[in-house]
Amino acid sequence: MNRSQPQLQWLFLKLFLVSLFFHFHTSYGDVGTAAQYSSPYFPTACYGSDASNFPSGNFFAAAGDGIWDNGAACGRQYFVRCINDSTPDACNQNQTILITIVDYMGQPPFAHSTYNTTMVLSNTAFETIANSSTASSYINIEFER
Repeated sequence: MNRSQPQLQWLFLKLFLVSLFFHFHTSYGDVGTAAQYSSPYFPTACYGSDASNFPSGNFFAAAGDGIWDNGAACGRQYFVRCINDSTPDACNQNQTILITIVDYMGQPPFAHSTYNTTMVLSNTAFETIANSSTASSYINIEFER
């Protein structure tokens, strides 16, 4: 019986390590692109002309096809941060914001050039995570629900 005791201990140790791995596994979210859009922000695909559903602080976005989910994205919140790309100093480092989806990019006023982006951020949201001196109208982002 003493021979099986070390095997049981090994088994429990393996199970413990596997459970630790799943417990502390870090998710970095998805990667995409973001553009910015200016007011007027109304009407929206999610809330029409009702501004009461917009988040305070003006951290909101319009969803691209990849996250729109046939309208189920309305009201979803995402943590978003700018990640460096080929444009030097495009990002304000260590800035992560929480945005709310309030619109869909598949309808006006969005330009055709924004259709391939993951989301179009309000000016306030875009300027918080992107360096104001960047000449780029698009940034690479990491986002997570």
